Amino acid sequence: MEITLTHSHFLAILQLASPALPVGAYGYSEGLEMLVENGTISNIENLQDWLKSELIYGSIRLDGAIMVRGFYAAKSDDIQALKRWNLWLSAARDTEELRAASWQMGRSLMQLLGKLEPDILPVVNAVGYPGNYAIAFAIACAHWDINIQAALLAYLHSWANNLITAGIKIIPLGQTAGQELLLSLQPLLITTVGEILIMADDDLGCCNWGLSLASMQHETQYTRLFRS
Repeated sequence: MEITLTHSHFLAILQLASPALPVGAYGYSEGLEMLVENGTISNIENLQDWLKSELIYGSIRLDGAIMVRGFYAAKSDDIQALKRWNLWLSAARDTEELRAASWQMGRSLMQLLGKLEPDILPVVNAVGYPGNYAIAFAIACAHWDINIQAALLAYLHSWANNLITAGIKIIPLGQTAGQELLLSLQPLLITTVGEILIMADDDLGCCNWGLSLASMQHETQYTRLFRS
């Protein structure tokens, strides 16, 4: 997969995928904290296996697929489609924590976009609250006319980077080990982008029970660093 970007598009996607983006992603582990607590994940190999299984079977694929649909809806000014996919993604969440995380990050990104790009506000306001992070990300990429392959790759990469950062803190792992893991995921990230881009609406589904159970157990975990 080859992607050609202008300098402005490249800088825009770097900004959206940056760990410094003030959307609160650092506060979420998507059940990883519980998996470390119960011993399911205790080393770099376990974390690698978990991230790979999520990319192949998990709900991040749904998030990516809805981001793609939101992107095309925003590009064509189809507000009804944006609203429909936003509601669909909210309904697809298995746990309260995962839904709250998506809504909080979505709200933060939409508020940020409104300040950075006031022209986006009519679309943001039309989607309304609660808005999912994938939809907010899609709106930003459509507004900045970012190549959809680059947008999706950045979306998945930022997700993987955030969970690896969480793993570094709670397993714990070294910073170098985390970067080695992120580098090792690159081929799978690229493959996953290609698969998501050709997903039909009838194929929207995932095998997510492991994440769902970890997320539900995390709600009552006694000691927590993360909100999910």
